[in-house]
Amino acid sequence: MALPVRQQATYWGIALAVLFILLWILGDVILPFVLGGAVAYCLDPIADWLEKMGLNRVLATIVITLVAGVIFVLAALLVIPTLVQQSVELVNVAPQLVQDFARSLTERFPDLLDSESRLSKSLVSVEDTLKERGGDLLNGLLASASNLINVVVLLVLVPVITFYLLMDWDHMLARLANLLPRDHAPIIKQLARDIDRTLAAFIRGQGTVCLILGTYYAVALMLIGLQFGLVIGFVAGLISFIPYVGAVVGGALALGLALFQFWGEWFWLAGVAVIFFVGQFLEGNILTPKLVGGSVGLHPVWLIFALAAFGSLFGFVGMLVAVPVAAAIGVIARFALERYQASLLYQGVAGSEKD
Repeated sequence: MALPVRQQATYWGIALAVLFILLWILGDVILPFVLGGAVAYCLDPIADWLEKMGLNRVLATIVITLVAGVIFVLAALLVIPTLVQQSVELVNVAPQLVQDFARSLTERFPDLLDSESRLSKSLVSVEDTLKERGGDLLNGLLASASNLINVVVLLVLVPVITFYLLMDWDHMLARLANLLPRDHAPIIKQLARDIDRTLAAFIRGQGTVCLILGTYYAVALMLIGLQFGLVIGFVAGLISFIPYVGAVVGGALALGLALFQFWGEWFWLAGVAVIFFVGQFLEGNILTPKLVGGSVGLHPVWLIFALAAFGSLFGFVGMLVAVPVAAAIGVIARFALERYQASLLYQGVAGSEKD
């Protein structure tokens, strides 16, 4: 005999509250495990494919680990130092760019930028702020990142945890399935499959789209000789999970810098515009339909809210778990809505008689 609904709700509510309390208390302690779980989840389809090709799970995990290690070493040696260097240079040169922009406007529109005009004061204020806060902001971000994700986590704990989780992934899922309440196991498994499809579409699919677009923007901008092209490409790819925002923000930054660097050379300015036009075309017509699918199930506004809310409550760990929690809440909300629309509360007596 199943437990009463109220009693079941009480137990599930207590379990959920305990989970949130542990997340809040442990905080950064569970960071390597969250990162390791996220990486293992993303790599599990590759391990399954290698198993279909004839490797056992252990060999598949070893192959994935070796390839990932080579990619990480190459990125650490070739990409990351350049990215950090360009970020620092961009912060340092930003006040000069604002000053050059103000001088250019003064030459063309002398009345617009009178020393007492509001626009002139605003530009001076922006320049002073960038000088005073720009370096401090970047140093603070780098210091926070180094405190949050230290060398031990990156180089030792996360790879080790990822290796063991990836190797035992299917067994862990099977054991969890055996622990589900028998009366609710079919519904929970169906909800879990829906959540997995949503996460797979967003994390694996949209993450791959962001990686491809970021690489494309960075390489293309660097090939035409745009300063800080790697940073702009990285930023544009990073925020491409929000439709059109990556191309708009990245395009605005790139064109703004290109105006100073290529002023009068309209061919290069047009080249920057073409790069982002092509990137947007590839994203909307090829990458997103092929890798993500028609519907991710995570509205950008809901995703941004989840990231902001969980980041505020639980810090960096909260931002990592925000996406799966947002996906789970979205799937459960749709399931509850379907149950509500099929109930007498929604249909009423007239609706039930028609059925």
